[in-house]
Amino acid sequence: MRPTILFINVFIIATCGLVYELLAGTLASYVLGDSVTQFSLIIGIYLFALGVGAWLSQFIETGLARRFIEIELGVALLGGLSAPLLFLSFARLSSFHLVLYGSVFVIGVLVGLELPLLMRILKDVLDFKDLVSRVLTFDYIGALVASLLFPLFCVPRLGLVRTSLLFGLFNAAVGLWATWYMEPLLKGSLTGLRLRAVLVITILTVGMIKANTLTTLAESDLFANEVLYARTTSYQRIVLTGDKTGFQLFLNGHLQFNSLDEYRYHEALVHPAMALVRSPRRALILGGGDGLALREILHYPSVESVTLVDLDPGMTTLSQHFPPLAKLNHQSFSDPRVRVVNQDAMLWLEDTQGLYDVAIVDFPDPGTFALGKLYTTRFYKLLKQRLAPDAAVGIQSTSPLVARTAFWCIIRTMEATRFFVRPYHVAVPSFGVWGFALAQTAPFEPPTTAPPALRFLDNQTMAALFVLSADLGPVPVEINRLDNQVLVRYYDAEWRKYE
Repeated sequence: MRPTILFINVFIIATCGLVYELLAGTLASYVLGDSVTQFSLIIGIYLFALGVGAWLSQFIETGLARRFIEIELGVALLGGLSAPLLFLSFARLSSFHLVLYGSVFVIGVLVGLELPLLMRILKDVLDFKDLVSRVLTFDYIGALVASLLFPLFCVPRLGLVRTSLLFGLFNAAVGLWATWYMEPLLKGSLTGLRLRAVLVITILTVGMIKANTLTTLAESDLFANEVLYARTTSYQRIVLTGDKTGFQLFLNGHLQFNSLDEYRYHEALVHPAMALVRSPRRALILGGGDGLALREILHYPSVESVTLVDLDPGMTTLSQHFPPLAKLNHQSFSDPRVRVVNQDAMLWLEDTQGLYDVAIVDFPDPGTFALGKLYTTRFYKLLKQRLAPDAAVGIQSTSPLVARTAFWCIIRTMEATRFFVRPYHVAVPSFGVWGFALAQTAPFEPPTTAPPALRFLDNQTMAALFVLSADLGPVPVEINRLDNQVLVRYYDAEWRKYE
């Protein structure tokens, strides 16, 4: 038995182990939000489970090679099926958290058993210092490879379900392979062990072939309408559903618009800001990769250029090439005045030059810390530096009825960066009462005149947007800063009541 082969095994099982951990953290962030909390819990439980597995290894006294192979097949089956099982569990079980953290713990225990057993198998082949040094070296190299492969290749190219199944196959292949190179250490018949390995590989291979079916099955329970399109990009899960009345866009399971009534939202988001600026020429859209705010801005003949900054090229590409969405946004991305930048909006603001007459900020709600940073004083200061003296800003600000504290946190945070802000709202049937912020760098009165030929806004409704009822009025809040991210906590606490 050559130690090199076993070190290759260490590399493979280390890579697989970290991938399962990343899969669980990513999937939990997708479906539960609050990525910091989810990754912290997943990492903590997984590391604790590794310790439990290492401790349990002391009780395995005999048949080390056979036990190693059996554990390898167990990791392959449970880790490989973890993503599809978790997706299905989220859709169908009320105890999803228990399934999630329980599966992470069991996988961690099994992975924690692997290295101690391998080291004991190798102890008669190498000096102890060489053994520890090499095993840990290959273990850490495997972890590095997993951390690079997962975000750069696995998630964007394979998606979570196929990634899970593929790395399960790697674990199962190591187990099957070990029945030959560890044969001198294995007592008794190997037929049963090999048949089990083949069975695990068969199950995972069938899963790979049926990956789309598994994903569709899970998502069919999550969404009321038929899934028309689904893709996992490096940044999010994009799903389009539809029925005879129209189609809906979901990002990480959260509704972004319904084609039936999205015009109410996007007219309210864009036109108050445009109405404050005389002949706006340079427009900026941060977020809004669906192209619907872009559609509204391009109504204005005075606009000479529009820069749209959206993190996810998967979203902006879909908006250009998915026929129903391209039709809904009036093929806006084909307009020669439009420039698309796929970059983090905060990083782009830090590096870019030039001034804009109008800025429309259309990010998803601040349900994670990654999104919460785009509603902080730091972000609004950067945005302010890119505005012309008389520029206007329109910002989507979640529901002032459901998340009243979060809504006023956004308003007060903008004011803390010396914006003059007018909060307003609109009723969108698919969302309910929705809030926005209109801002300039000097005092101003809200617009009372709407451009002609809109579906929803006219002069009367434009004025009514800025009348807030008593139950939408101000409440005491803290300012949202990068180092406290209080907005995410407000948002999570308020929306959780309605889940």
